[in-house]
Amino acid sequence: MLQMTLSSKRSWGALPWLWLSALVIVLDLGTKYLASSNLDYGMPVPVLPFFNLTLLHNTGAAFSFLADQGGWQRWFFAVLAVGVSIMLIAWLYRLPRSDRWLPIALALVLGGALGNLYDRLVLGYVVDFIHVYYGNYHFPAFNIADCAISVGAVMIALDMFRKPSDAGASD
Repeated sequence: MLQMTLSSKRSWGALPWLWLSALVIVLDLGTKYLASSNLDYGMPVPVLPFFNLTLLHNTGAAFSFLADQGGWQRWFFAVLAVGVSIMLIAWLYRLPRSDRWLPIALALVLGGALGNLYDRLVLGYVVDFIHVYYGNYHFPAFNIADCAISVGAVMIALDMFRKPSDAGASD
């Protein structure tokens, strides 16, 4: 009986961390709804001396990459997001349930990818509203999904340095 319980826990891998992906999606879509409902398009609302809320629509990828194309990029990035999401879920499934750092990172990236995917499929563009700047230097507007993807990606990169590599081990 104990063996069956242990193996059934292992069979789900780190998938229980999907709650974090769901939280990212809810926060992302909720804040995008609030921004779309309360902000005028392209009109900055100052919050801090380096931070505005500015509603913008991005039909491209990060930093509006390919935004000026004829519309094919919407479907390209949607298919890419679906493929990456499937890969991330499979990766979570294969990780030991006891892991914490990497599953959190993957769940953040997954939640962000799915939040932006929803926008692409339903709206045809991604809603951005967080605008940071310093003097005349402006960082492209972004959203909660982009934050989650960025934090998750940095965590994945750092994970490579957290564990000793088995690649160089000798027999």
